[in-house]
Amino acid sequence: MDKERLLERLNWFYSLELNQVDLYKSQSKAFQNDYTGRVFERLAVIEQGHVDNIGAKIRELGAQPTRLGDVIAPMLGHLAGKIIGATKLEEVLKINTMIEFKAMKDYRELIKNLITSNYGSKDLIKLLQDNYIDENLHTEWFKTKLSELQTTEFALKQVLL
Repeated sequence: MDKERLLERLNWFYSLELNQVDLYKSQSKAFQNDYTGRVFERLAVIEQGHVDNIGAKIRELGAQPTRLGDVIAPMLGHLAGKIIGATKLEEVLKINTMIEFKAMKDYRELIKNLITSNYGSKDLIKLLQDNYIDENLHTEWFKTKLSELQTTEFALKQVLL
């Protein structure tokens, strides 16, 4: 992997993370009267940390984070958050899980490529691994909450029968 390809991948993550910040902010507003809304708010803060640390790495490599990501990703994240926020929480959790799975897949691939190519610094690889761990934790929370909702829904249906 050369520097140009690394910058492309880092800019992809920069845009993805920006999108997630606004997605979770919008979802936190849609579910603001619920514990889940607070979780979405916290996830937006964590994702903003990813935006900041990836942006810093891009600048360390002598480039600037993509301007397209600065403009398009927040708009898409906000729009998606509004649309998704208008649906049932169960569907929101499923969609969020899919987005996080994509992020984890891409993080794994980049980490593997950096390790095998000996191009990425240990600091960059650690940063990407830390971001991956956060995405994994988000996914597990979504899956746990979804399971909780489905179990409760199932139990209520049984009681009503």
